[in-house]
Amino acid sequence: MAPNLSAPRKVVIVGAGAVGATFAYALAQSGAADSICLIDKNKKLADGQVSDLSHGLPYYPSVSIYSGSPEDYNDAQVIVITAGAAQKSGESRLELLKRNAGIMESIMDDIIEQQSRAIVVVVTNPVDVLTQVALRHSRWPRSHIFGSGTVLDSARFRYFISQEVGIDVKSVHAYILGEHGDSELPAWSLTNLGGVPIQQYIQNNGLKEDWPRKKQQIFEAVKNSAYHIIDYKGATNFAVGQALVRIVQAILRDSHSVLTVSVKLKGEYGLEDICLSVPCLVSKDGIEKVLVADLSEKEHEALKHSASVLKKSMEGLGG
Repeated sequence: MAPNLSAPRKVVIVGAGAVGATFAYALAQSGAADSICLIDKNKKLADGQVSDLSHGLPYYPSVSIYSGSPEDYNDAQVIVITAGAAQKSGESRLELLKRNAGIMESIMDDIIEQQSRAIVVVVTNPVDVLTQVALRHSRWPRSHIFGSGTVLDSARFRYFISQEVGIDVKSVHAYILGEHGDSELPAWSLTNLGGVPIQQYIQNNGLKEDWPRKKQQIFEAVKNSAYHIIDYKGATNFAVGQALVRIVQAILRDSHSVLTVSVKLKGEYGLEDICLSVPCLVSKDGIEKVLVADLSEKEHEALKHSASVLKKSMEGLGG
């Protein structure tokens, strides 16, 4: 069914920090949304971000930007959750995870209370675990709650490959799968340059000799990108803002895009009851379909390992 283009395309962003505000800025410039609502526990922060963003309204496509409240969940088409607690001095990773799980459950309670029918995109890290927390707490279908997953990691992967082989990044098709974190894996078997499998391109262009080392360097650059950026400037926000625009556009415009979002698996890839990133068809209905790609045996084992890492985190939460 064609999307109702006359319906207001309202996006609620929960969390007005660096990621939430940068996403709002990128979304406003994209023209994909008719209204953008920022909600934050720190009302002054949300108000300040909205004022700053709104002063640029003469230069955006037509859009309304305002600071809101949980009541705004009711008629939202998409809710993007970037809110989360920062790690305290002396706090363990598990303690932080439990605090953020509590925050996620509270946000989902507010969304449910407002009888929202929105598609919920979880961004707060660890995104795979918190996506599963949101699903478990709400009991909503997996199509309507999913994580931003490795959409950004896959963009980084495409960028570093393009830099290495000297091809426009838009002609590079490549995916990072699994956890958005240290156990993620590069799906080299699915990587192609304008339809040419990357291994074939390497062989045909005299790049074969040093390729195994370069492949590892590319993946390490992808995996360590966030650590380096945070070390340099304190946070990542620009590229993730653009990645979120890509996800939200797929929903608002019903574009049936293939994106590596974090989805709860139900037997796909031989995995059950765990959220991680694999290629999914994203449309106005959220996740329309999980695509099962033909991975190599080594990649399949790496995906199973990533799932086991995430299951241990879930066990720490008692789930």
